[in-house]
Amino acid sequence: MSTVTASTSSGAGGLRSVGAEAGPSVRVQGVCQSFDRMGPPVLDGVDLTVAPGEFLCLLGASGCGKSTLLNLLAGLAEPTAGTVDVAADRPSLMFQEPALLPWLTAGGNVELALKPRGMRRAQRREESARLLRLVNLEGQSGKRPHELSGGMRQRVALARALAQDSPVLLMDEPFAALDAITRDVLHEELVRVWSTQRLTVVFVTHNVREAVRLAQRVVLMSSRPGRIVREWAVELSQPRAIESPGVGALATEITTELHREISRHAR
Repeated sequence: MSTVTASTSSGAGGLRSVGAEAGPSVRVQGVCQSFDRMGPPVLDGVDLTVAPGEFLCLLGASGCGKSTLLNLLAGLAEPTAGTVDVAADRPSLMFQEPALLPWLTAGGNVELALKPRGMRRAQRREESARLLRLVNLEGQSGKRPHELSGGMRQRVALARALAQDSPVLLMDEPFAALDAITRDVLHEELVRVWSTQRLTVVFVTHNVREAVRLAQRVVLMSSRPGRIVREWAVELSQPRAIESPGVGALATEITTELHREISRHAR
């Protein structure tokens, strides 16, 4: 379990790695994050626990600190105060943009993420092909990013994230730029991969219906400073359709609470 620990007295964090142990996949305790000493904090007293194998969506208005919290979980930054514990030395991270290397093929982009695992070239090629099959891109290994659709590029990005062989997958609005039909297809693919690979997923989104469509639990963050203000257990069986009545009803309830939270901070 990798641990980022920050002291309120020092105002700076220190990164250390400890062995994996039984317990949650993610534990955030009293986390505060400030980038400007004179301005308000981005995050203030955030507490969050994510169970192994859980699919959790972080929801909130723009600027509430969702991506900042995800960066802390990824180890890309250290909190000003509080602790961040993640049961993976290096969580996999998937962004809104696929960020594929244009001179490499789809297979080559996935193989690049396999190199740190010490695989030989033949092993990397075989594993890359397996991961592309897992995301329904069999036969596309030799194509370069410009030859693939936006949805296919995001599937390659997902395969590349899975290539890191981490039990924790962090996703920062990975489908926001896609059209509705492609996004719905990728929702189905992600749920399938999550369930078969037994991953812990923390998924950031602005889209309430997307959150209810995907998650086992939806967590709402307040506007700046970001705090956890409410959460919902999504007790709807998978697979779910984004247009189903159950998804729509819960999305309406969450949207009402989101608007209330935005209005409260706009005063």
